[in-house]
Amino acid sequence: MNNILKEKDPEVYKTIFNEQKRQKEGLELIASENYVSRAVLAAMGSVLTNKYSEGYPGKRYYGGNKFIDQAENLAVKRAKKLFGAEHVNVQPYSGSPANIEVYFAFVPFGGKIMGMSLAHGGHLTHGHKVNFSGKAYQVVSYGVEKNGHISYAKVRALAKAEKPNLIISGYTAYPRKVDFKKFKEIADEVGAISMADISHIAGLIAAGLHENPVPYFDVVTTTTHKTLRGPRGAIIMCKRKWAEIVDRAVFPGMQGGPHNHINAAKAVAFGEALKPEFKVYCRQIIKNAKVLAAALMKLKFTVVSGGTDNHLMLVDLTNKKVTGKEAEHILEEAGITLNKNMVPYDPRSPFDPSGVRIGTPAITSRGMRDPEMQKIALWIDQAIRAKNRTAELLKIKREIKEFCQDFPVPGIDE
Repeated sequence: MNNILKEKDPEVYKTIFNEQKRQKEGLELIASENYVSRAVLAAMGSVLTNKYSEGYPGKRYYGGNKFIDQAENLAVKRAKKLFGAEHVNVQPYSGSPANIEVYFAFVPFGGKIMGMSLAHGGHLTHGHKVNFSGKAYQVVSYGVEKNGHISYAKVRALAKAEKPNLIISGYTAYPRKVDFKKFKEIADEVGAISMADISHIAGLIAAGLHENPVPYFDVVTTTTHKTLRGPRGAIIMCKRKWAEIVDRAVFPGMQGGPHNHINAAKAVAFGEALKPEFKVYCRQIIKNAKVLAAALMKLKFTVVSGGTDNHLMLVDLTNKKVTGKEAEHILEEAGITLNKNMVPYDPRSPFDPSGVRIGTPAITSRGMRDPEMQKIALWIDQAIRAKNRTAELLKIKREIKEFCQDFPVPGIDE
């Protein structure tokens, strides 16, 4: 970390130093988190943040954007290549604005959108009542079956009955592969815009390990962190025929000047994802998740749907006599970070749900593989059993700290 910050603002320096220490010494199992490379960090911390650039390359409202245009065009070019997209807008600030911008482009206020319920694995922006999406639009929600899988027959029946303007597939807590082709067929059948939110599995799709909806869906959104290992931001990909309305929805519809330093960092991350080693990394993410889920089930944890096809799993802790909120706190005390999460048909509230969500992108970035997943499962089990016995939790935390020394953190230790 740059010593100039230590000199100029020791309070901020100390906070960042402590967070860096926490990341190095603990196990990061939050499914939506990852570690970026030093090159991505460098782009984010560059002088590009000084420039104001409302508009698009070649069509700016300010002068002096020659090199900003080059950086943004590079990000667009690489994203197109990575996903096979006809058109890409790299300016969305984050995943939530990107989703709202798509609705703004395609659905009149008061129109109808259809997405998965938050309680079953969807996202707030897929129509939850507390979110803008649930206030500006009529919302139809679908869920999963008791076995944790989507019933495409029921999704089709609901779509035919409700005839939404837009149908969303892609989720924040669904551990199985998504049949995007079936969603496209359903959307076409009812005359709806087909939208996929691939924020969680974008890296797996880019690596060719999951079905890619980009070539045939109307519009696809994704964040650029999570499995893509880029900066916090988002992109919108769409068919060429929708390019103009999507771009207008982003700017001037919803946003002002783009975050040029972040767009450059997106270009760096896309470049990294185009390299052969990224596919090897993503293959290990999935393998680690499968091994970890199997190890937890062997320890009598209830894994929703009986396993995972991607980078995450949902664990119902009801039989462990602990809530998701309690488990999140217990595990953090032991040096393991994850998040409480509702499970399908959860009788508890989202503030104190029955389960937790566990993901493998970050620990895979540190080089952990199958044997390490077995150890992590045992530590999770030991911590849950220890509950609030502080001495036992501190013992686990010390073991994890020592264990983590063998696994460097990208961007910090490289």
